[in-house]
Amino acid sequence: MNIIGIESSCDETAVSIINDEKVFTSIISSQELHKEYGGVVPEFASREHMKNIDNLVIKAFEEANMTIDDMDGIAVTRGPGLMGALLVGLSYAKGLSFTSKKPLIGVNHIEGHIMANFLDHPELEFPFLCCLVSGGHTQIVYVKDFQEYEILGKSIDDAAGEAFDKAARILDLGYPGGPIIDRMAKEGDPKFHRFPRAQIKNRPNDLSFSGLKTSVLYLTRQSEKKWIEENINNICASYQEAIIDALQKKTFKILEEVDVNTIVLAGGVAANSRLREVFQQKARSRKVNIYFPSLAYCTDNAAMIAKAGMEMMKRNMTSKLDIKAIPNLRLID
Repeated sequence: MNIIGIESSCDETAVSIINDEKVFTSIISSQELHKEYGGVVPEFASREHMKNIDNLVIKAFEEANMTIDDMDGIAVTRGPGLMGALLVGLSYAKGLSFTSKKPLIGVNHIEGHIMANFLDHPELEFPFLCCLVSGGHTQIVYVKDFQEYEILGKSIDDAAGEAFDKAARILDLGYPGGPIIDRMAKEGDPKFHRFPRAQIKNRPNDLSFSGLKTSVLYLTRQSEKKWIEENINNICASYQEAIIDALQKKTFKILEEVDVNTIVLAGGVAANSRLREVFQQKARSRKVNIYFPSLAYCTDNAAMIAKAGMEMMKRNMTSKLDIKAIPNLRLID
């Protein structure tokens, strides 16, 4: 079964072609212009998607040495994400489906992140516990089977990726913040400053990162600019450690509550080197199986959308051409 996947939920235009055994091609065009504004500008994102998408689809077919006639289905992100950006990818996929008479499959972007692990680890089996950490979502999900999910923990405010980006903005480091802080933290001391780890009353499995962001803001306001500059790597390392420490403790606490022995990381923040290191160490000490995608499949990509779409198509879960984009689409209704 050959599936073409299209992803345009935020600021990456991506196209991929896969089958049950391999990824033929996975192309991602990242929109660099947003760095100038310190975050994604929705209108600009939509325009860039419109400029890129047709060329990327043509390039994907060329790299895979295939045509639309070789496809069994067209998978596309329908949400969550930016409405304008989603509409570009969804509209293009609808046109492709209509003209080729190939089935359309609307995919949940969050589910795509979970399924990304199967691209690198076909041996992975349900059930497992997934720590899904991205710019827009932080959820600890009990994955019983495909499309059988139970959210056992989540951030009640900022997502982990959002917390990285906001701190980077406060520290004037640039955008996106996660990769920058990860890189700088490697030269710093994670014990330099004790940032808070929030505990939420009556919600022991949930997380909160807004107070952490406020804490780094107060630190910068109360400190001299020279001191900040001299200790920026240490601040980054300490801030990063607070986020990762919270994620690790909540995930392994929840693991004790479910009957599984496998943890899966997913989402853009799963590319963080310290996060992977800490989770691996903890899993090793607890004799827990742990999986995470290769870096190429952590951030937004179309291979994960194609993989989720393939699983849906195997279950005859195709979409009609009037399917709508849902910016606030949830993993569980």
